[in-house]
Amino acid sequence: MCGITGIFALSPNGKRLLGKVSESTYCLQHRGPEGEGLHFEEHIALGHRRLKIIDISDQAAQPMSDPSGRYTIVFNGEIFNYKTLKKELEKSGTRFRSESDTETLLHLYIRDGERALEQLEGEYAFAIYDKQENSLFLARDRFGIKPLYYFFDADRFIFASEMGSLLPYGIPRSLDRASLELYLHLNYVPAPWTMLEGVHKMEAGQQIVIRNGQVNRSYHYILPWGEPVKMGYGEAKKNVAELLENSVKERMVADVPLGCFLSGGLDSSIVSLLASRYAKGLKTFSVGFHEERYFDETPYAQLLAKKIGSEHHVFSIGNKELFDELENVLASLDEPFADSSALAVGLLSKKTRREVKVALSGDGADELFGGYNKHRAEWRLRNGGPVNSVLCIAGSLFKRIPSSRNSAFANRIRQLKRFAEGASLDEKERYWLWAGFTNSGNANNLLSGQKNENAEFPRRKAGLTQKVDKTMNSVLYTDMKMVLEGDMLVKVDRMSMAHSLEVRVPFLDHKLVSLVSGLPSEFKIGKGKGKMILRDAFAELLPAEILNRKKHGFEVPLLRWLRTELRHLIEEDLSEQKIKAQGIFDHNQVDHLVKKLFSPDPGDAAARIWGLLVFQRWWKKYMI
Repeated sequence: MCGITGIFALSPNGKRLLGKVSESTYCLQHRGPEGEGLHFEEHIALGHRRLKIIDISDQAAQPMSDPSGRYTIVFNGEIFNYKTLKKELEKSGTRFRSESDTETLLHLYIRDGERALEQLEGEYAFAIYDKQENSLFLARDRFGIKPLYYFFDADRFIFASEMGSLLPYGIPRSLDRASLELYLHLNYVPAPWTMLEGVHKMEAGQQIVIRNGQVNRSYHYILPWGEPVKMGYGEAKKNVAELLENSVKERMVADVPLGCFLSGGLDSSIVSLLASRYAKGLKTFSVGFHEERYFDETPYAQLLAKKIGSEHHVFSIGNKELFDELENVLASLDEPFADSSALAVGLLSKKTRREVKVALSGDGADELFGGYNKHRAEWRLRNGGPVNSVLCIAGSLFKRIPSSRNSAFANRIRQLKRFAEGASLDEKERYWLWAGFTNSGNANNLLSGQKNENAEFPRRKAGLTQKVDKTMNSVLYTDMKMVLEGDMLVKVDRMSMAHSLEVRVPFLDHKLVSLVSGLPSEFKIGKGKGKMILRDAFAELLPAEILNRKKHGFEVPLLRWLRTELRHLIEEDLSEQKIKAQGIFDHNQVDHLVKKLFSPDPGDAAARIWGLLVFQRWWKKYMI
C-alpha cells in the first residue's frame, strides 16, 4: 500500500515540469513512510512512496522496471491472488527477482496487456509506462477502493493518489461551482468530479491510455446490476457465506502484522469471526466514546471478541482527545469531505497502527446487501400498506417536535420527518433527498449570486440518479456507485493512510458482488429488515444481540460539540465579515442555518454546518 504520482509530457512545455515529481512525491509521504523512489525518462517522471506490506525487501521497491527497461510501473494497492498468477507466469518462462505483487502485476501486463485486469483479485491504482511506444496506461480497481486523481491539458497529463499531490505541478486552482453544490447536499463530491475545475477522480473500474498525445478513457469493469442470478434462497445463502469466507482468507495475505476493525455491528463482526479462523490470537480493534454513551458501541464489540477469542483492544476516547485530533483530520483532507465519522475512523486508525500495519473492515456490506435505514424506508414506501399512512401522518404531526441525530428519540423524529417528506416524491427525487442532508433548493440557496445559474449541477444530479427506478436493486446499485465510492471508501482510505495503515474490504470481492447484485432484492430487504441473507448466512455463528441490533452508524456527537467546544469554529469561519469577503456563500442563508443549529429543532443543521466549516478550512489552505 503506497502513494503514487507522475507526469507525462505532451509538449516541450510539459517536459520542463518533469522535475516537479519530487515535490509531488513528498506530499504523499504519509501514505508510504518507508521508502521513496523516482524514475525519469525523456517524456515522463514517476514517483512512489512505499508502505511495506508484501515482500518488505528492497527488491520490491518502486518505481519498478522490467529487465529490458521498456516498462516501468508505480502501483498502489494489493493483488491478493498474486502468488497464483506468479506461478502461471513462471511456467511460461518469466523470471522474478522479488516476491512482490508489484512485479507480478508488471509481468502480467507485459504478457496480457489490458486483459491482465480481468485476472486481478485486489484493490489497486497503478500506472505503467511503455518506453518503446511512449505510452502510459492507468487503471483503478473495480469498486474504487484505491484512489487516483488526474489532470491534463495540451502540455501534460498528471496523476496522483491524492489531489493535494497534483498541486506542485502548477495546475489551475479554479472552484468548480457544480461540485460545490453537490458537496453542499452530500457533504462530499462524488466521482468523477472534484472541487477544482479540470481535476478528476478516476472512476471505479476505469482505465486510461495516453498515446500519440491522445487521452482515451474507458472501463474494464462495470457493476453487474440488472443481470439476474437464478438461485434459490438456501443455495444463495450458502454461496454468500462461502464467497465471503474465501474473500476474508485471501485478504489475510501479508508479511506484516494484521488485525480487524470490530465496531460491534453485523458487518465487522462477520469479518472478524471469519478472520479468527485463519489467525491465532487475531487482534481486533474498536473505538468508543465514554462520555457519549449513545454513540458508544464497544460493549457489542467486546461480546463478539470474547466469542471468537480475539485479542481485543478498546480505545476509549474522550471529547478532549477527539478535539485534539480534529486539526490532524482536517489537515489530512486535500478536498472538502465532511463525513463527520471520519474523526472516529481517524482515531481508530491512528491507534490501530500502533499494533498492526493491515486491518480488515466491514465496509461495503450496507450498500451491497441493503443495510441502511433509508433502504428499509424505501422498501416500506414501495410495498405500501397502512403503516405507510401512519408514518406519513406521524411525520407531519411531529413537525414541531425537536429532531436531531444526538439521541435515539430525537433521531427517530428526524427519520419520521424525512420519511414523510420523501413519500411525496418520485423514486429519483426521493433517492436524492435521502442521500443528502437537505433538498437541492436549500443547498443552492447557500450560494451567493444569482440562484440556479449553473446548468451543470442538474445534469450531474441526473447522471448520478439515472439508474434509480421502481426496483430496490436500482437503489443499491446507485449507492454502490455514488455513496460507497464517493464517501465510505474515501473516508477509510484518507483516514487510514494518514496514519500509514492499510485497510482491506472483504465484502468488495468481485465474485461476491457479482452474486449478490443479481439476487432478488427480497433476499436482501424485506418486511422492514435489511441484510436478510447476510444475517441468515451467519445466524448460527453470531450472538443474538448482534444479529438483532438496529442499524447504528459510526457517528460522533457533532451537534453538542458545535454548540459548545467547537462553537469558536463557527464564529471564526462563518462570520458575516468572512462570508461577505469570500463571496461564495449567502451570509443571510448561512446565518439562518446557524440559528437553526442552536434552535430547539436543529434537524440536520449540524451536518450542514460541519460541511461549511470543512470547506472553509480547505479554502484557506488551498485557495487563498
